[in-house]
Amino acid sequence: MSVLVCGGAGYIGSHMVWALVDRGDDVVVLDDLSTGHEWLLPAECRFVNGSISDADKLQRIFETGEIDAVVHFAGSIIVPESVTNPLKYYRNNTAASLNLIEACVQFGVNSLVFSSTAAVYGDPEARLVPESARLNPLSPYGKSKLMTEMLLEDVSSAHSLNYCVLRYFNVAGADPHGRTGQVSKNATHLIKVACEAALGNRDQVSVFGTDYDTPDGTGVRDYIHVSDLIGAHLLALDYLVQGGQSRTMNCGYGAGYSVLEVLDAVKSVSGVDFPVVMCDRRLGDSEQVVADPSLIQGVLGWAPIHNDLPTIVRHALHWEASLANRNRR
Repeated sequence: MSVLVCGGAGYIGSHMVWALVDRGDDVVVLDDLSTGHEWLLPAECRFVNGSISDADKLQRIFETGEIDAVVHFAGSIIVPESVTNPLKYYRNNTAASLNLIEACVQFGVNSLVFSSTAAVYGDPEARLVPESARLNPLSPYGKSKLMTEMLLEDVSSAHSLNYCVLRYFNVAGADPHGRTGQVSKNATHLIKVACEAALGNRDQVSVFGTDYDTPDGTGVRDYIHVSDLIGAHLLALDYLVQGGQSRTMNCGYGAGYSVLEVLDAVKSVSGVDFPVVMCDRRLGDSEQVVADPSLIQGVLGWAPIHNDLPTIVRHALHWEASLANRNRR
């Protein structure tokens, strides 16, 4: 199978590329390298430097390659930045996705897996959030992703395009084989930030909000290992190619950890007691978001194998240490 992976040189996308190559698929990667890195990719894939916002480049890729399916990771993902620069998020996440969806329709590519987010739920009322929960994103990031979900739903109703929308909860960790991981210079993901602090590459970790209605006052999130998330993508891709109907599904474990619990886990695994600073809440952050993963388990038979916070932290720390060594060379 020939798969176009948009945003494939980024954190999650590069894990997908490795997984597809590992199982023998032909992979074309489209990435503008604004946040991605070509060196994260296996030599077996074909890399194209560009953006899904470039309709002409998309046209050339679809014309010159027999693309069977698309996996769409491309976009901007930082919640606080989306609050201060919403135009960037509607341009990169919504308008650019329209180009990609239109190209799929034009060239008869009928299977698309879309990287969405639990941010579409806002502050959910249920302890475990089902896909049927009220959609109330609190940030332009969440709204831009929800708009793309709506685009897919409407286009799918009018054309033969089928899709799987995968709503990510908090993705963390790194490839257990050490081949790829998160490289962001100004990371906002908690586990990466804490690993940087544990290795001495960051002076401290800031905790945003200590007065939430949670057991220790800090926000609670469902942390999913990136390799388990990619396992869900592979299943979703095969489901669509084999004729499965469009679906929207959560990707999470169904268990949450507070910010302080995560920091304690990183300190325990690393053996380093790094400084932690308590700060006010950030705009756009939710109090508690934990997945109900029963739909994806039932539809795709998804069975995660890295559902363990210390394991996630250990893989993230190993990657962070290898990245530091690379930067010193």
